[in-house]
Amino acid sequence: MTPTPLRLGTRGSQLALYQATTVARLLTDAGGPPCELVIIKTSGDTLQERPLSEVGGKRLFVKEIEDALVRGEIDLAVHSSKDMPALLPDGLEIAGVLEREDPRDAILLPASRGVTAHSLEELAAALGDAPTIGTSSVRRVALLTRLFPTATFLPMRGNLDTRLRKLDEGQYDAIVLAAAGLRRLGFGARISFTLPLSACMPAPGQGIIAIEIRSGDERVAEAVARITDRVAAKALEAERGVVDALGGGCQTPIGALATPLRDDQFELVAAVVTLDGSRLIHTTVRGPRSDARALGVRAAHDLLAQGAGDILEDARRVQAQNERETQ
Repeated sequence: MTPTPLRLGTRGSQLALYQATTVARLLTDAGGPPCELVIIKTSGDTLQERPLSEVGGKRLFVKEIEDALVRGEIDLAVHSSKDMPALLPDGLEIAGVLEREDPRDAILLPASRGVTAHSLEELAAALGDAPTIGTSSVRRVALLTRLFPTATFLPMRGNLDTRLRKLDEGQYDAIVLAAAGLRRLGFGARISFTLPLSACMPAPGQGIIAIEIRSGDERVAEAVARITDRVAAKALEAERGVVDALGGGCQTPIGALATPLRDDQFELVAAVVTLDGSRLIHTTVRGPRSDARALGVRAAHDLLAQGAGDILEDARRVQAQNERETQ
C-alpha cells in the first residue's frame, strides 16, 4: 500500500524550490513517504519593491506558509532558517535541518568585470572610491559600512536571476548575497569575494535549511529525523538562542555563528552592530554541543553586558519609524 504523501509547503523562488525538492528527495531516499510540493506565495514575494526593514522584516517570507501549517493545509514546511522568527507560532517547531552550506556572505561584481578578489584590499580596489552596493539586509549594511565607509547601499529585492541581471546591467557596482544559496544553485563561480567572518558575521542560521512541522505530529517528525544533520541542528539551536535572548527579530543587526570543534564542542561567535556601523560589540564563547541553547543565551548575556540592548532598541525604533512612514 502506497503511503499517504506529505504535503510540503514552500515558496516558489528558485532557491526555495531547490531546498524543498532536496528535502523531498532525501525523505524518500531515507524510506519516508513521498512529498507533494505546495507552492505558497508569501507577503515577501508580493512586496518586491520595498526594503524588508520597512515592511516587517524577513518573517514576511514564512508567515503564510506557517499559517497553512497551523491550519493543517500542509504537513511540513521548508525554509532558509535565517528567515525564521526567533519565536515560532504556537504549535510549530523546527523538527530537523540539513547539513550546513557555507555560512558566509559573498560579494558579486558585474560579469563584465571578471574580477576575483583575494583580499579585502583587492576588493576595495575593485569597488573604487564610491561604489553602489545592493543589499536589503540591515546587518550587511551596518557591517559593510565599516569596511567601505564611502559606499552607497541601495535596497535589492527579487529572485536570484533578477538580482544578477540588475547587477550586470550596471544598476549596482556590487551586490551582497549568501554564499550558500549561490553554491546550491550552481552560481558559485559568480562569487567575486567571500567575506571573512571577522569582517562580516553572518546572520544566525545562514546556510542551514530548516524543516518546520506541527508539534506532536509523530509521523512527520520521525521521517524528518532520518535526514537531520545533528551538528547543524545544534548550531542552529545555539544561534537562535542568541537572537531569542537578545529579543531580536529578523531585521536587526545581529550576527552569530556556531563552529563545531573537537570533543563535541562549539565555538560560538556573536555580534551586534549599530545601524550606521559606528559601534560593533562581539563575544566568543565555547561549550558542549549538548548545551547549545544555553551557549547562545550566555553569548547574548555577554553582548547585553556590553550595551547590545541599547543598540537593538535604537534599531527597532528606526524600523518602527520606517514602517509608519510607508503606511
